[in-house]
Amino acid sequence: MITVTINGKKITLEKQVTVLEAARSAGIKIPTLCHHETLEAFGGCRLCLVEIEKIPKLQTSCTIYITDGMVVHSETERVVNARKAMLEFLLINHPLDCPYCDKAGECDLQDLAAKYGPTTGRFAEGKRTHPESYDDPVIVRNMERCISCTRCVRMCDKVQGASAISMVNRTSKTFVEPFSGKRYDCEYCGNCLSVCPVGAIMSRMYKHKYRPWYIDKNINTICSYCGVGCSVTAQVKGDSLVRVVPEMGKGLNKGLLCVRGRFGYDYVNSSARLKTPLIRRNGELQQVTWSEAFKYAADRLRDIKERYGSEAIAGIAGGRCANEDIYIFQKFIRGVLGSNNIDSIANFSYAPAQRFFERIFGQGVTANSIQGISNSDGIFVVGGDPTSINPILGLQIRAAYQQGIPVITVGDTPGLKRFATCMLKPNPFTETALLVSLLSELKVKKQFLGGNSSFERLINNISALSMKEVEDICGLPTDNIASAVNMLSNMTNPSIVIGKDILQRTDGHINLLLLSAIMYLINGRVYLLSEFPNEQGLVDMGCLPDMLPGGRPIEIESFKKRYEEIVGLNISSTHGLSLSGIIENAYTGKIKAIQIIGENVLSNIPDSNYVGKAFSNLELLIVQDSLMTETAGLAHVVLPSLSWLERKGSYTNLERRMQFMGKAVEGDGLEDWRIISEISKMLSFDMGYKGLEDILSEIARVSPLHKDITYNDISGDECIWPYKGEPLRHGVSLEGMDVPDIGSLLKKPAKDRVYAVFDKELFHPDSLSRKSAAISSISPEPCSRVNRALADRLSVSEGDYLNISTDAGSIEMAVKIDEDIPENVVMIPNNFEGKGIFNIMQWKLNPVLKCPVLDGNEVKLKKAEARS
Repeated sequence: MITVTINGKKITLEKQVTVLEAARSAGIKIPTLCHHETLEAFGGCRLCLVEIEKIPKLQTSCTIYITDGMVVHSETERVVNARKAMLEFLLINHPLDCPYCDKAGECDLQDLAAKYGPTTGRFAEGKRTHPESYDDPVIVRNMERCISCTRCVRMCDKVQGASAISMVNRTSKTFVEPFSGKRYDCEYCGNCLSVCPVGAIMSRMYKHKYRPWYIDKNINTICSYCGVGCSVTAQVKGDSLVRVVPEMGKGLNKGLLCVRGRFGYDYVNSSARLKTPLIRRNGELQQVTWSEAFKYAADRLRDIKERYGSEAIAGIAGGRCANEDIYIFQKFIRGVLGSNNIDSIANFSYAPAQRFFERIFGQGVTANSIQGISNSDGIFVVGGDPTSINPILGLQIRAAYQQGIPVITVGDTPGLKRFATCMLKPNPFTETALLVSLLSELKVKKQFLGGNSSFERLINNISALSMKEVEDICGLPTDNIASAVNMLSNMTNPSIVIGKDILQRTDGHINLLLLSAIMYLINGRVYLLSEFPNEQGLVDMGCLPDMLPGGRPIEIESFKKRYEEIVGLNISSTHGLSLSGIIENAYTGKIKAIQIIGENVLSNIPDSNYVGKAFSNLELLIVQDSLMTETAGLAHVVLPSLSWLERKGSYTNLERRMQFMGKAVEGDGLEDWRIISEISKMLSFDMGYKGLEDILSEIARVSPLHKDITYNDISGDECIWPYKGEPLRHGVSLEGMDVPDIGSLLKKPAKDRVYAVFDKELFHPDSLSRKSAAISSISPEPCSRVNRALADRLSVSEGDYLNISTDAGSIEMAVKIDEDIPENVVMIPNNFEGKGIFNIMQWKLNPVLKCPVLDGNEVKLKKAEARS
């Protein structure tokens, strides 16, 4: 134990910390400007100076560590005079424009000047001038206010890992500048805004629109973009959203955000927002009242059920719906309409991957803390770039690398280019051969004999593939493969981060088997990247054709009977159609009606033309959404739902952590659960819910996994699987897990052909972000990435347009040169209406996982005509 005395107060601490930390732990405030809790100590501003007995000079409390018996004084006359002097120096060039500055009221310098600062300035020289920069669409820089604390630079370099800004020039001419010059060329996380203590770097989204004293309420909620579930605070004046900001040190993100969480919230005010119900009449969607819309939807559903039977009806839910909405939706489709044809986009990647791993390792195998990544002794990334899909999780990997933890990546991971110890970039669609080779070499390295369990015997039966063979197939040097094997073999507690690219392959199920085997050999824990905020909730709440809430199989009579007794409805024990089956049966005319909540299916599923034709064949398409999407444009009934920040509820993130989503403003629509309840009432089943508490109470009774859970539990930080419930225990199930045919893996992709590969873009992960004016100003149009060699063959330069075509259709897209991708690949995003890869991708499914197959899509390329 260490005892230190600060301002006469004795403080006892278990470990050695800085004087500043010791003081703050005891509630003693020492002023700082350059110090920030997320950054390394810097000691540049000199405002945290303290007097320490037996040390003649004043010391910076943020850099000096306590010792037992140390006596510290932080407010002596000598210390206060030193702070006054430092503030006087800072104010020589800092403009006195507080009434005009957007930082007024929350400016650290303003507060310190009021407490310690001199009443007058003694320097007669004029202040430095530097024009305010509006060159960037979302960030404004006023370098006259910059105090050279370097917080923003250190944040960008050491925490975000982007290294996009730097201090330039010297002495009084020193200021912050992006390396790209005028406009930022970075990831636009905006974390530099959070740490700037003055008004030097600000958001243009609320410039001259915000003051702290304007805010009527601060609502804590969860970001609505990806599966990490970052904590944010919505600041509201009246019933208008002013801004969304993080709170430093809070939540999984600890105050950090990505571009989508920082700037993408303005989609709630988009002109594409739905405000009134719509019914299609004479081929056009026309405004109607809520009662008309409810009656029309109920009458049509009743008619279709009577004429064709329950099996002709299906439901599709989206990953942005709250748990409560999803639960009510599956109850409505299953119990009121009598159909188990209910699924979601989660069953195209996230759910089958989780189900696969749970069959081998048991339920809850993916319930791992994101913070645990930095505590592992190695990281293996395959199937996607975490810094684009789940950016805050990606920061954990970058931080781990900076701590010396080995990071191995497979495939295209540009966000980890400077943070990977070993990058393996095999030829397109040859990852399976690489995984077989890694497993083969690991079995030798680990001296794996196996045979004690059915899974070990299965691992033993997987034939070997030499590194030399893989070098020929994958185009990877044997030295690189050997290096990866050595790193993997030395890991004892690694994190395996898996994206959906690795399973949306012809051999996707084999890839999961190989990853399971590698995970078993190196004792890894798995993280499934999740593109939507509540994909896990879709699984847990029973939005699957074969599972009830809590992960209970629907065909087991005891689970089915318990469900029926609690909800008061009879359900079928027959497995329903998966999402792919729903689309295929709609295309053939067997499915007559589909109800969709919170999902733009037409944009988010490959072969948009095929999906569009399937929906056009329906007698009834009901869409509940907050935005007018491509899918809503095809609907017979459109019901406006409330958006994020307009409703309460809960999300379950990729850790399987439940978090509460707060309501900040009023909206024009209704909650999804309330819309469904009204339609159910018109179908003669009154659900009788008065609010979310009633729904959660029923979930807690229906789902053994969520037994006795309350909103008090969810509002805390530790509502993590298995919550208060009972996970389903079962043994290893290897049914359908076949040993890969090594001969089929020895094929190389034709180098004289060009293949389309799905590009998961940071700024626009799906169709939602294009409704954000801020993010659209950063990335206004999609770009296809090609290698320079391919660009030269096509005679295209960066900025030219490329015509990309397949048998399914064609699109035109601007070209961006990227030397890091293979020569026979064109990377295409899917983020703008009519201009995504899914518009030209054909409908193919993995026969085992039933998810889309995105490999082997050959394209034809030619230079498009010049645009004016």
